[in-house]
Amino acid sequence: MRIGIISDTHGSLSPQAYAALADCDHIIHAGDIGGPAILRELETLAPVTAVLGNNDFAEYGSDVGLFARPVLGGVKFLVGHKPGDVRVSRGGASRGLGPGDPIPDVIVHGHTHVPELVVGPEARPASIYMCPGAVFRPRSDFGRTIAKMDVENGRVLRTAIEDLTGKTLLEA
Repeated sequence: MRIGIISDTHGSLSPQAYAALADCDHIIHAGDIGGPAILRELETLAPVTAVLGNNDFAEYGSDVGLFARPVLGGVKFLVGHKPGDVRVSRGGASRGLGPGDPIPDVIVHGHTHVPELVVGPEARPASIYMCPGAVFRPRSDFGRTIAKMDVENGRVLRTAIEDLTGKTLLEA
């Protein structure tokens, strides 16, 4: 299963970003969507899990909240917009996790507009802590980026942050 991960569209989904996600089986949007039309457009490619960003409002209905905890291909995700809301402290506290919630395998955030891919001890308690960057107003030398993750039977096989031409910039 291939999961496309996108963030910070701010109401603008370029044809290049749309095309970059065309091979995905599921799409995660990590907030600052910018309007329901963006989600409707992404849903023409694959099912979408989305969270609200600090520039989003209640216009999406009850399907889009501050956090999402999808299980895709057997992999447990925690998705939120701001990094501080999903980062899990050494004591296990996080605004995105409640008592008894399963520890995620992958933590995804947006907000910074800067791609980030952390694995190993620094990602704990998850295996992967990441931000796909942004397709609108990027704030890094990487330019406009998305992420793709291949998962199977509860395992992450590959994670890559790519520019909109498909060039891999960061990989784990």
